[in-house]
Amino acid sequence: MTKQHQVFEDEPNIHTDFRKDMTYSSYLGLETLLASHHPLSGHHDEMLFITVHHVSEIWMKQLIHELTAAVHNIQHDQFGEAFKKLARVSQIQQQIKNVWDVLSTLTPSEYLEFRDKLGHSSGFQSYQNRVIEFYLGYKTDYILKIYSHEPEIHAQLLEAYNTPSLYDAAIHALHRAGFNIDADVLEKDPAITHTANDSVKEAWKEVYRNSEKYWQLYELAEELVDIEDLFQQWRFRHMKTVERIIGFKVGTGGSQGVNYLKKVLDQYFFPELWQLRTEL
Repeated sequence: MTKQHQVFEDEPNIHTDFRKDMTYSSYLGLETLLASHHPLSGHHDEMLFITVHHVSEIWMKQLIHELTAAVHNIQHDQFGEAFKKLARVSQIQQQIKNVWDVLSTLTPSEYLEFRDKLGHSSGFQSYQNRVIEFYLGYKTDYILKIYSHEPEIHAQLLEAYNTPSLYDAAIHALHRAGFNIDADVLEKDPAITHTANDSVKEAWKEVYRNSEKYWQLYELAEELVDIEDLFQQWRFRHMKTVERIIGFKVGTGGSQGVNYLKKVLDQYFFPELWQLRTEL
């Protein structure tokens, strides 16, 4: 018997030793997770509808986890650590975007079999999606009012609302690197949505023109573009899936449905990074 084999035999079997009562199911809380599906109609396809939204919300929780940490990293010029997290954000976004391909297998007639069971519930009410928008920089106080009667959710939203966004952190990183950023941008209340600013655009243009000199900022800019691009792809697939299933009907929660989803396609989180491409 070799020394290496002896070591493995002396050590606990990490594949079967779950330490007291720990099991795969208990560690992951599978009993709770898998019991969270509660179809109301008895129709076969309602299960798919619930699963798609559950999966999306779980990935959104991870997105918030990564974005929160990435903002902290950028604020402390820990670019390597931030890039790792932002690359993961992009990969998660791919997963969330792809769930629409699964939901689009639901036909209008199938959806009508259980739509009335949804009541006033709507994807528009996804508070985690709003938290993500806040961390990306799109701040809207009316969302806070919607959840004023739910203290825990309201607290999470309020924290993200008052926290500097990913783009706020990136702009301050430009300033620390020596770029001249307007004072009103640097002193902006984090609860206010950033609007396009010439000093920010000129700074990013210099980064792109001298990418070797400003490599970390250049890579940061491209990570941000990746995230916004994928977010817009997600929005587009969401819009087309809804249009495919319900057309231009009013959403279950009273939202404008497809018309609202088309409108938000014109929103930008990081406007200067898109404007400079025309001017380079």
